Amino acid sequence: QVQLVESGGGLVQAGGSLRLTCTASGRTLSNYFMGWFRQAPGKEREFVAASSRTAGNTYYADSVKGRFTISRDNAKNTVYLQMNSLKPEDTAVYYCAAHYRGDYYSRASYAYWGQGTQVTVSS
Repeated sequence: QVQLVESGGGLVQAGGSLRLTCTASGRTLSNYFMGWFRQAPGKEREFVAASSRTAGNTYYADSVKGRFTISRDNAKNTVYLQMNSLKPEDTAVYYCAAHYRGDYYSRASYAYWGQGTQVTVSS
């Protein structure tokens, strides 16, 4: 069992930056491929970014590529999402998740989820 807690969300103006943090307990994160997803009001939860166990490989949704960066510190059992050049359409609740099996971009592939942190980008 892995417990995940996100933090770092907030209100920011368009063009600004935020860094989200996901801290794990229960098991070491180095055992897991990790992902970030987001869900805007009235929309389905969508893939944002993912990192292999050692961060040797990272993956991004086209909508955030070049603006967001996923990273991890396995010694601290923590995963980060650095978000730059934020846009109003990035407004959503952001979730981190620990991968179980299957495609990294699919919600169904993740076994453990945090409670989410709200990111609001004003225009």
